[in-house]
Amino acid sequence: MNFQDTETCAALMRAFAGECQAHTRYLLAAKEATAQSLPVLRQLFEFTAKQELTHAQLFAAALQKNGITQISISAAYPLDPKNDLLQILRAAQQNEQSESGDVYASFAEAAVRDEQPEIAALFRQIAAIEAEHAARFGQFADWMQQGKLFREDQPMLWLCMNCGHIHEGTEPPQRCPVCDAVQGFAVRKAFAPMTAI
Repeated sequence: MNFQDTETCAALMRAFAGECQAHTRYLLAAKEATAQSLPVLRQLFEFTAKQELTHAQLFAAALQKNGITQISISAAYPLDPKNDLLQILRAAQQNEQSESGDVYASFAEAAVRDEQPEIAALFRQIAAIEAEHAARFGQFADWMQQGKLFREDQPMLWLCMNCGHIHEGTEPPQRCPVCDAVQGFAVRKAFAPMTAI
C-alpha cells in the first residue's frame, strides 16, 4: 500500500497540525500571561510551546521520510479561552490529557497495523511527554484555583526567574530584593528548569 493511503500517514498529518496549533496556542497564552504580569506562567507556556514545536518537527520528519511533501486533513482543534489564565491552563491540561491518552494511543495502534513500528514508538514516546505537560498545567491550575500560585503552607524555596535569587518562606517577596522583579517572576525552585541541585 502507498504510504499516503495509510492510517499512519493520516495520523501523522493530524499530529503535525495538532502540535503546530498547540505551539501557537501556548504562545498566545504566554502573551496573555505577560499582559497580566505573570512571567512565571509566560515561561511555563513558552517552555511547553518549544517542546510542541519539536514534536511537530518530528512528525514532519516522519512524513517527509516517507515522501509526503503536502498534507491534507480534516480535523477539529481547540481554541483556548481568552484572558482567563485559569481556564487556559485547564483547557491545556485537558487537551494534553486527550493527546496523551486516546489520540496518540489510537495513532500508535494504526502505525502497528500499518507495520510502522518506529512511528508507533514515536507516538507512544510523545504521548508520555504530553502526559507530563498535562500534569504540569494541572498543577499550576490547581495552585491558581487555590490561591497558592505564590503561597504555600510550609516554608519552601522560591526562585526569581529574572535574576536567580533564592528566597525561603511560605511565599516569595512582592518584589525581588536583588533585581526588584515583581512577584510574578517567582516559581517554586523545584519547578524551575535546571535547578535540581
